[in-house]
Amino acid sequence: MSNKFLSQDEIDALLKMNDDISETEKIDDVARDVLGEVGNISMSNAATALSTLLNRKVNITTPKVDVVPINHITETFEMPYVLLQIRFDEGFVGSNALLMDIKDASIISSILMGGDGSNPNEELSEIELSAVSEVMNQMMGSASTALATMFDRRVNITPPVVKIIGHNEDLEIEGLEKDEVVRIAFRMVVDDLIDSEIMQLYSMETAEQIISQMMGDTEETVEEVVEEEKAPELELVKEKPKEEAIEVSKPKFNKLSEKEGIKGKSNIDMIMDVPLELDVVLGRSRKSIKEILSFEPGSIIELNEVVEEPLDIFVNGKLIAKGEVVVIDEKFGIRVTNILSAKERVKKLR
Repeated sequence: MSNKFLSQDEIDALLKMNDDISETEKIDDVARDVLGEVGNISMSNAATALSTLLNRKVNITTPKVDVVPINHITETFEMPYVLLQIRFDEGFVGSNALLMDIKDASIISSILMGGDGSNPNEELSEIELSAVSEVMNQMMGSASTALATMFDRRVNITPPVVKIIGHNEDLEIEGLEKDEVVRIAFRMVVDDLIDSEIMQLYSMETAEQIISQMMGDTEETVEEVVEEEKAPELELVKEKPKEEAIEVSKPKFNKLSEKEGIKGKSNIDMIMDVPLELDVVLGRSRKSIKEILSFEPGSIIELNEVVEEPLDIFVNGKLIAKGEVVVIDEKFGIRVTNILSAKERVKKLR
């Protein structure tokens, strides 16, 4: 190095070294392994969803986990990228984002719309972006379901926000405005069409919560439960000295007659004002994404019900009756023709 100046490769190496030092300070090897395993399970479910939608084999490699500044992503990776972001409503806190290269998104949209994906575009049309958005939404939904199963808790997410991050454009993600995010990067392979990197981003608070749950940080909760369980025992000891023997006999219950059972029905008055949602289903139809995207004003969708068949009546999503359409004062109505028996309703619930 006679000119005493650093080459670009040497500068990049030094910058990478600084990044690695910063990353080590943020999360240790154990935490990185935990996040990698969680990301591997959730993204495996996402890859399965993608494989089902494309009807092609999808493979992902072992993830690489690191902590990077939010602007590091746009500075070190070739843009543009398609970004889909969700926020956790329940089960976890913080945000989660999925980044996919625009060329990969173009290939996916081409396959969904009946093409072979051999000629990816540098830009996505509105229809293509809608198709890719639905695919990424399905992937994120599958990943969230995997989290719910893994942690045995209910996980709800907000409706996804999709946008394209172009060249020389800052990566602005709601809830990920802070300097650093956890990046879980995978190599994704779809047949011989796609072989590139896909990234999942977590806010630091989400990553810390996942690590805490996986490491079993529940000491306070366990102590509280133990104290609550001991409290009744202490109270019993106070009331009944140890010297006294307590005889416990098998409880006896009087047989409930039909007349006595009718009296309990008066309690239904307490819930008479609870609103229930009633839906009438005219019919159903199953269409592919390609067919749905081809809809336009005047398109006719054939349903699976015959014209004279009774319509299904649902209450809070449960089928309870059948009926037929009537017109009352220029408004549509439904005349109940048959109410399902209790046995039939139980079968429907199963």
